[in-house]
Amino acid sequence: MTPKQIERVMKRYRITNGKGFRLKDHDPDDIADGLVDKKDATALLAGGVTRLAELQELLYPYASWSMLCIFQAMDAAGKDGTIKHVMSGVNPQGVVVTSFKVPGPQALAHDFLWRISLALPERGQIGIFNRSHYEEVLVVRVHKQLLRAQHLPADLDGKRIWEHRLEDIAAFERYLGRQGTIVLKFFLNISKEEQKKRFQERLDDPNKNWKFSASDIEEREYWKEYMEAYEEAIVATAAPHAPWYVVPANNKWFARLVVVEAMIEALEALKLKPMEMQAPDRIRLEEARQRLLEE
Repeated sequence: MTPKQIERVMKRYRITNGKGFRLKDHDPDDIADGLVDKKDATALLAGGVTRLAELQELLYPYASWSMLCIFQAMDAAGKDGTIKHVMSGVNPQGVVVTSFKVPGPQALAHDFLWRISLALPERGQIGIFNRSHYEEVLVVRVHKQLLRAQHLPADLDGKRIWEHRLEDIAAFERYLGRQGTIVLKFFLNISKEEQKKRFQERLDDPNKNWKFSASDIEEREYWKEYMEAYEEAIVATAAPHAPWYVVPANNKWFARLVVVEAMIEALEALKLKPMEMQAPDRIRLEEARQRLLEE
């Protein structure tokens, strides 16, 4: 793809302002009107992974900027596979992947952003969140009984709690941006029909049985509620400094291309260059070179 074509693709899925956003306008089967051909996907992804690795090598030594990539999706949408393929070529020293499970007693004893703050990437690193603080306005919103375990004061557990939490998330991400953390949020948009197909594959393949949980079927009953919660979350928190990418995920190969290009685009915007050594450091290097030659 040419740079202009890539930009057209990314603009199609990038949401920087939630005004007027409707999830139903985004087709999980979309592959950008054929701008990308599946037969070219392997080579394109390999090239993207290589470029991402190069940019990460520029990000790391500066130890100034960091990048946080948040992945949210319904079960079987491909979060794990996308993270695995996209980050396959990046230096492990510069990447930290955190998977957020059900919060334990310590997390429940703190505010809902506490454990998120502890897992933020250091400067120079890329942080990957497999699920995130958005679970607090998705799963907890759909299953309101989970809120009781958080021991909030009764006066704060009212009808506007989800609105307030979305405001807090938006403020938190604005703060991160002002501290030098690039925030990218990916919603892997899978259809209910495709999810059913992937669940059936997990049940039919003994090697994939471990991926399946009976609760996965139960969660399908709340599909409409989840879609409403995702839509409201994107509307409330999409911003230029913390964009959402609503990634069509029915075709795994295409979803991975969109994700890697979004990361490349964000890092290239920093215009990082190879770090130049200061004069005293160059002198010390030359001295070291001479000592080696004289041995």
